[in-house]
Amino acid sequence: QVQLVESGGGLVQAGGSLELSCAASGSTFTRSVMGWYRQAPGKQRELVATMTSGSSTNYADSVKGRFTISRDNAKNIVYLQMNNLKPEDTAVYYCNVLFSGRVYWGQGTQVTISS
Repeated sequence: QVQLVESGGGLVQAGGSLELSCAASGSTFTRSVMGWYRQAPGKQRELVATMTSGSSTNYADSVKGRFTISRDNAKNIVYLQMNNLKPEDTAVYYCNVLFSGRVYWGQGTQVTISS
């Protein structure tokens, strides 16, 4: 059974940094896409960043240059380093894995940026 467990959310001031991590278990996750999405109150869930097992990345325009996604394939962990955070980055951040034709989601972790 695939499970995704996120950690690292919290409250920081604008301009600060946070790192999220997501540990995946239940498979080896070779040839997978791991990433992060977020959902702010009253808004639809949106892509933040994804990374393939071959290290190709994709970022939302709103986070380019501020966020960096990385993954440890040996440990099945995906990270999201978030710098220069803005109040508009406030949201619940969800880990996502696309693997063997199925999509898996974590439970979400709250990120709140104060101005």
